[in-house]
Amino acid sequence: MPSVTDLIERLESDAAADRPGEETPDVGIIMGSDSDLDTMQGAFDALDALGFGEQTNHAEPPEERFTYESYVVSAHRTPDLMYAYAETAEARGLDVLIAGAGGKSADLPNMTASVAFPLPVVGVPVQEKSVDSVIGMPTGAPITAVDAGKSYNAALSTVQTLAREHDELRERLVALHDERRDGVGEVSVALHDLGVQGFRNRER
Repeated sequence: MPSVTDLIERLESDAAADRPGEETPDVGIIMGSDSDLDTMQGAFDALDALGFGEQTNHAEPPEERFTYESYVVSAHRTPDLMYAYAETAEARGLDVLIAGAGGKSADLPNMTASVAFPLPVVGVPVQEKSVDSVIGMPTGAPITAVDAGKSYNAALSTVQTLAREHDELRERLVALHDERRDGVGEVSVALHDLGVQGFRNRER
C-alpha cells in the first residue's frame, strides 16, 4: 500500500516530467477527508456536466480535452502532503484548484492557497462551522470561496476562470446555464397550467 511519502514522490515526479498541457489535468480537487466526498460530489457532477474527464493515470489519459484529478489531503494529519500538492500543482499542469474541508479548523483551502500562489484556489467549506475558517485569509493572501457545501458552484467558478482562455468552455457554460434557465421555465408553465395540486401529483 502506498505511503504518504510515496504519494509525495509521485507528485514531485509528475512535476519534473514536464508533460504537455493536454496530458495533464486542468483542475485539481482536494479534500481533507474521504468523509467530505459526499459534499464535494457536486464539484465532480458540475465538471462531468461540462464535459470534463477524470484523470487517474498519466499513461492512459481520458479522451476528454479538459480533465480533473482528485486527492485526499489533510492539512493537519498530512501537512507535508498538503505542501507537496500545492507546491507542485502548477508544475504538474494544473490551472485551478478546488479545496474542501470541514470542521472549525478547515485550514486546507487557506494553506493550499498560500502555498500554491499565484495559482487560483476555490475553497469549499464542507460545513457551516467551516465558513469563517475558509474565508478568513489576510490581505495579500487571496482565496475565492463559496458558501457551505456549495461545491457545485466551486466547480462552475473554476470553469469560468478557465473559460477566459478557452472559448469551448465558455460555450459549454452558456449552454448549461441556458439549460437550467429553460428548466425553470418548464416548471413555471407546468405549475400554472396544472395548478398546485396537479403539479404536486405529477411530482409523485
